[in-house]
Amino acid sequence: MSEGRAQARVNVAAIERNCARLCSQLRSGAELCAVVKADGYGHGAVQSARGALAGGATWLAVAGSHEARELRDAGLNERVLVMGALTMVELEEALASDADVVVWNQHYLQAVVAAGGGRVHVKLDSGMGRLGTRDPAEASRLAAVARDTPGVRLSGLMTHFATADDLADDGFFAGQLATFMDWAQPLKDDDPDLVVHAANSAAMLRDADSQLDMVRCGIAVYGMDPFGRDPAARGLEPALELSTYVADVKDTKQGESAGYGRRFIAEHDTFVGVLPIGYGDGWRRGLSNNADVLVAGHRYPLVGTVSMDNITVDLGLDPNARGLRGERAILIGFQGSERITAEEVARRLDTINYEVTCGLTPRIPRTYHRDGTPIDVAATPAPTRTVDTSPT
Repeated sequence: MSEGRAQARVNVAAIERNCARLCSQLRSGAELCAVVKADGYGHGAVQSARGALAGGATWLAVAGSHEARELRDAGLNERVLVMGALTMVELEEALASDADVVVWNQHYLQAVVAAGGGRVHVKLDSGMGRLGTRDPAEASRLAAVARDTPGVRLSGLMTHFATADDLADDGFFAGQLATFMDWAQPLKDDDPDLVVHAANSAAMLRDADSQLDMVRCGIAVYGMDPFGRDPAARGLEPALELSTYVADVKDTKQGESAGYGRRFIAEHDTFVGVLPIGYGDGWRRGLSNNADVLVAGHRYPLVGTVSMDNITVDLGLDPNARGLRGERAILIGFQGSERITAEEVARRLDTINYEVTCGLTPRIPRTYHRDGTPIDVAATPAPTRTVDTSPT
């Protein structure tokens, strides 16, 4: 039987191997920044960060100040880039955590000064249409002001790609890279210490020219395919396994139903397994009558409506199905020769693999292991750390 009603087991060694694989594909001099925002894409930020660093990452990236503080409180001393927009309170927390932050206009740069100063990365919006200035001249002026402002250190230049994961794009990706490099290269020539970075996982894997001084990889770190296809084809190893167990097996006669709304009515006598996981755990309602589950090495269809706490699966006519009560059930992962990937689940939901793992709620406990050997997180004390708030 499963250890709990549902759980996500994360193989930190797989994260380490994925990062080593990514590092092996970096051109000379480029560094790997592991993106561990959104609680490590649902995998757990601190343990994911430790695995990534062991695999060769030298930077970490998050979206918010609390995420940066979590890493520091866990004793992680590596460079951390906070990529998102921050309120004044959040900005103060990020800088007090000795994190680099992103700026894109004069007002925000002055907020950094007011918050005590620190390291900044100027962001050019080369086509994403979100944070960043679209005007290269303004971005250059901002870089110059940052360089000349006491208490501030200009540390990096960055952009973000909008279509890197679309291998059939119309040239927009190449146009973004050209726009960014036309702006960034002269500044880099004047200050070789600047860290110039643009590539996410998809860009890093599709075009070595986008790797520059550093790549910011997220989805690939966790062994998922940034192109939404097959991680194995990219040499990536999914790190997360989502499981529950067969809590009950019900004899179901022809015409009997399972679940809210009677969206499954048995066309013939069968056995229906009841599994304690649902949309309260992040297993989305859109998977009603629209997913498979692995039990005892076989695929079985999820039938009926996904409820908050339970799903039902059609175990078929085999009388041995009664014996599946208590068996472990895999929703994402491998069992025997079968596998269900986050990419498969995403396709069924018409979404992306990112959302599948990020959507797993805190009700599902995360446990950690290295190729099957448990990691006792509670038994590992967080090292004490003295925060350096100087801009250098």
